[in-house]
Amino acid sequence: MSTNPILITGGTGFLGGALTRLLLQKNYSVTVLSRSAEKVANQFGNQVQAVTRIADLPDAGSCKAVVNLAGAGIFDQRWTPTRKQLLRDSRIKLTEQLVAWMAASSQPKPVLVNGSAIGIYGDQGDTPLNENSPSKTDFSQQLCADWESTALQAEKAGGRVCLIRTGLVLGKDGGILKRMLLPFRLGLGGRLGDGQQWMSWIHLHDWLAIVEAMISNPEMSGPYNATAPTPVSNREFSEALAQVLNRPMLLPMPAVLLKGLLGEMAELVLGSQRVLPKRLTAQGFGFAYPQLDAALRNILITP
Repeated sequence: MSTNPILITGGTGFLGGALTRLLLQKNYSVTVLSRSAEKVANQFGNQVQAVTRIADLPDAGSCKAVVNLAGAGIFDQRWTPTRKQLLRDSRIKLTEQLVAWMAASSQPKPVLVNGSAIGIYGDQGDTPLNENSPSKTDFSQQLCADWESTALQAEKAGGRVCLIRTGLVLGKDGGILKRMLLPFRLGLGGRLGDGQQWMSWIHLHDWLAIVEAMISNPEMSGPYNATAPTPVSNREFSEALAQVLNRPMLLPMPAVLLKGLLGEMAELVLGSQRVLPKRLTAQGFGFAYPQLDAALRNILITP
């Protein structure tokens, strides 16, 4: 087992849990920072060390990498002022504490792989977006921008920082598919709004490979779009999902209804981000699932 552990925050969530399992399979030593040691033990048994406070962590120099994925669920509740503050605090305050812990070490610093999202670009219609594209400000954009800015403070202490701007991750046990599958399996799925908004997606397998590359490749730093190279419209995504499930696509969800149900949070499903993984492509990253149909079939049909 690796003598330099990987520290993961958010290690019991959809992405963090999948990453923890992958790293264990590859014989890494993994520590999960979580408010609930019991939850960590329930998921991973004694394979993972659970720590509930940053103050209880060893010197940061003993870690190979820190993967910071913690944060209250962006889709979990309507965006009231209180909820918005929680979304910010659960990301930014923890990241401030992690950066301070890393800076306090006199040893070489671990790489910080910090969560972010393609929401950092805001709603930009049909415009193709890469890591250098300007943003349009809304709540989720500002949240991502402030989170990234906080993480980048680790560079001042001599650490390497990778910002993973995650798109819509497709996997069996969580993410957007978990929310969409029931209505589509019942034949009640459909496009959202006019269906023209772009959806920048990625297979969980490829997302995990990107994180692993960030951990191991010292040449990687700064922002990377973790999205497949072939974004699709919401209509195309809905049609592909219905076809793979062999179901009709009957009930579109009008934008006005979505806004009534979700409030400001509707911008997450009606906003359009046509995001391309320019930096990953330039560095030769090979996507196992660059096309949506093959990705959906692998997740939903392959045993």
